[in-house]
Amino acid sequence: MSFMKLKAISTLLTMINFINNNNKKSGQWWQSLHRTMLRGVLGKTFRLIGYTIQYGCIAHCAFEYVGGVLMCSGPSMEPTIQNSDIVFAENLSRHFYGIQRGDIVIAKSPSDPKSNICKRVIGLEGDKILTNSPSDFFKSHSYVPTGHVWLEGDNLQNSTDSRYYGPIPYGLIRGRIFFKVLFSG
Repeated sequence: MSFMKLKAISTLLTMINFINNNNKKSGQWWQSLHRTMLRGVLGKTFRLIGYTIQYGCIAHCAFEYVGGVLMCSGPSMEPTIQNSDIVFAENLSRHFYGIQRGDIVIAKSPSDPKSNICKRVIGLEGDKILTNSPSDFFKSHSYVPTGHVWLEGDNLQNSTDSRYYGPIPYGLIRGRIFFKVLFSG
């Protein structure tokens, strides 16, 4: 073979090698870009999920242990709290046994645990309560046992309360109302 043919073959091989190397680099660059974009999207997605879980936990703890906004429904607390009034309830009092006579509290209903009731604390554990039945024919004394409270609505003629289901376990109290936001009328 002549020198010129060898030179041409060498040049051709060099060009093929150059094209192959560039294609590999181009493919590697594309794969690198694809991996970087995928990492970015996955990273942002996982960060968003992490923040959502984190803030969800913070909100749950705030509503469970600090307090929240509630809407009271029903006529049992009229005229103090009207139907559909919005109130702030704090939950710290129940955790530190700070509930006192006269406080308006939110509690789980003893007859329907899925619903809440809004009532006034009339008696604490150890108190002797004079109860009136709705017909006012019978007056009797009830004692509030340890770990319980006696709850009644302000509208006695239209309230289902401790006069019907007896003393409420302290553990059913969810919070104490301290501020009424929205007034009916």
